Amino acid sequence: MHRRVDCVAVSSPYRLPIKDLARRPGESRIFDLDVVVPEDFGNAVIGIPAGAVLSIAGRLESLHEGVLVTAEIAGEADGECVRCLTPVSEPVQVAFQELFAYSGESDFDYVVELDSVDLEQVVRDTVVPALPFQPVCSEACEGLCPECGVRLLDHPGHEHAAPTDPRWAALQGLVAESDESDEKLPE
Repeated sequence: MHRRVDCVAVSSPYRLPIKDLARRPGESRIFDLDVVVPEDFGNAVIGIPAGAVLSIAGRLESLHEGVLVTAEIAGEADGECVRCLTPVSEPVQVAFQELFAYSGESDFDYVVELDSVDLEQVVRDTVVPALPFQPVCSEACEGLCPECGVRLLDHPGHEHAAPTDPRWAALQGLVAESDESDEKLPE
């Protein structure tokens, strides 16, 4: 007796069907995929926000071991300047080439599942290391004033009077008294 099992495929916007290529070495196909990113990813200061569009364009090639995916990813990363905390946007342009192995093969990071390849993990693995570790709004950015927090690039020449070290306050009082007594002396 055969038992029917209903399989619910998890739908991913990164998934590409490859039924026409599976186990047909030598066959290939060009693809263009625009993904609306379902959840943000990146590093602590910059990343691809949820709802952004990543364009993935490339080629699928059927091999004996699996399907070779060669692609370029284009999009926009959003974050903040590490010096002055203003919003920044950086273009993302990266490429990858990965083999998605058939499930019987071993020692591969990515596999063909349900006659499709899911590019989500390889896209993350490619994009995140390519993001700037310390994005800046401009190379000339001087950051924020450590005393009052104003953006120094917007206020050239901004400065504060040097604070008096409390350990020297008593001596400063002596200097002031000395200046007063010098004024009282006859010449």
